[in-house]
Amino acid sequence: MTVTSPPPTPRPPSRRRRLRRDALLLALMLPGVAYFLVFHYGALFGNVIAFQDYVPYLGVGDSAWVGFSNFAAMFGDPAFWNATLNTILIAALQLVFYFPVPLALALLLHSLTGRFLQKFVQSVVYLPHFVSWVIVIALFQQILGGTGVLNGFLGDHGLHTVDIIGNPSLYKPLVVAQVIWKESGFGTIIFLAALSQVDEQQYEAAALDGAGYARRLWHVTLPAIRPVIVLLLILRLGEFLSIGFEQFFLQRDAVGPEAGEVIDTFVYYSGFANGNWGLAAAAGLFKGVVGLALIWTANRIAHRLGEQGVYTR
Repeated sequence: MTVTSPPPTPRPPSRRRRLRRDALLLALMLPGVAYFLVFHYGALFGNVIAFQDYVPYLGVGDSAWVGFSNFAAMFGDPAFWNATLNTILIAALQLVFYFPVPLALALLLHSLTGRFLQKFVQSVVYLPHFVSWVIVIALFQQILGGTGVLNGFLGDHGLHTVDIIGNPSLYKPLVVAQVIWKESGFGTIIFLAALSQVDEQQYEAAALDGAGYARRLWHVTLPAIRPVIVLLLILRLGEFLSIGFEQFFLQRDAVGPEAGEVIDTFVYYSGFANGNWGLAAAAGLFKGVVGLALIWTANRIAHRLGEQGVYTR
């Protein structure tokens, strides 16, 4: 009896051969890697300003070191705590009202059977993402401002007018609504990619067992994309205090600092407007440390619940 030996295991390519094979892909990665090295990792060096009485024309090397004095001044400034409270409230509203909208919209788009209709709706809901905040806020002012379309209609019919744009009590719901209108469509991309990977046979098996759309959604769709939902939720928590700058900078004066100041605008006005660069850097560093702590905590909770999270143990 002749025993056939198994074919020899092919040797993995050498490092030089892999580099030569993937040279084009590595070259395509270089601009992105350079961007993160320069504007993200390289910019971390600027955090030393938070521990200095920084003077721009002296530079980092010659500015006096003041230790934690900037942090003490920041924590003792009522304007900082007002900005922090506004940031937390707006971020919480966005987490509750904005985060589920891209998921719901992705489920709606995924359920459309017509390929042309699906692509058309996707294109329409994606477009606001590519409109600048200057244009978005101008549109909202033209519609909801004191002399906007809404008040013009109410005034023409003898009804009471309301200035939604300049009303401090309506400011937080307004900015959340702006984010929902502008970013919800673009936020569906990752959810649609996850939905496309769900096994169609599971839907067919559930339908044969008599499960309706709601049960298929609850028992098939959501469990299949749960890791993606958890991942995006953790990343969202990491950016909890980074709710944006342009949107709030453009509307801050309409409602006043008491209602419209957030941490990012506080950093701008402390540094660029008032020249207190050390205090501004301290506020930015504080925001980054809080974001890192939130990501770490949320990832630990995800691990305890059996999810992979952002990174594994």
